[in-house]
Amino acid sequence: MDLLKHDIATEFPHLSDKIHEMKTTNAHFAKLYTGYDETNREIQKSELGGNAMADEALEELKKQRLKLKDELVQMLN
Repeated sequence: MDLLKHDIATEFPHLSDKIHEMKTTNAHFAKLYTGYDETNREIQKSELGGNAMADEALEELKKQRLKLKDELVQMLN
């Protein structure tokens, strides 16, 4: 499984200019984007075996990542 596919810039390459613009001009977007990246990295570590956690905790992180992604995409559109 290619975990990098969950990266916002990788999933939405056609929005790369808009993502960069929003990260530099919108503090709320930048905060959400950073939170998404941090959550995504935690999930990646756990799934690759570098950070053991309970299944429930991993599922909560995935839900949090999805919520952040939804907010980010909504702001980009």
